[in-house]
Amino acid sequence: QVKLVESGGGSAQAGGSLTLECAASGYTPVKPCMGWFRQVSGNQREGVALIDGAGYHSIADSVRGRFTIARDNAKNTLYLHMVGLKPEDTAMYYCAAEEALPICILGGLTATDFRFWGQGAQVTVSS
Repeated sequence: QVKLVESGGGSAQAGGSLTLECAASGYTPVKPCMGWFRQVSGNQREGVALIDGAGYHSIADSVRGRFTIARDNAKNTLYLHMVGLKPEDTAMYYCAAEEALPICILGGLTATDFRFWGQGAQVTVSS
C-alpha cells in the first residue's frame, strides 16, 4: 500500500514562493507516476504537474514557468517548487501516485486515475 505524506505549504504574498514535499513509501521497485493536483472548494481536482520514474514531467499551462516538479528517487520524495505565486494559486494541494500507468502525462490523466493520495496541504496566496 502506497502511503503519501505531504509537508510544506502555508501562506505567501503574491509574487512569493513556497515548496511542497511529499514523502512516499510502500510502492514496488517500479517507480510510480507521481504528481500534484489542486482543488478549490466545490471544484474538481485540477492537475498541476506530473512526473514519471525517469524524470519526464508535464506542467499545467496555468503554472508553467512558475512551478517546478521534481522527485528524488533515493529519498522517495516528490517536490513542487512554486515561485511567482498568484492569488489564483490558492487551493488545497494534493500529492498523488499510481503504479503501472501506461502514460504519465498531464492531459492524458485525471485525478480519477490515481488511487493513492496525500492528506493535502493548504496554499494561500494574498494580494
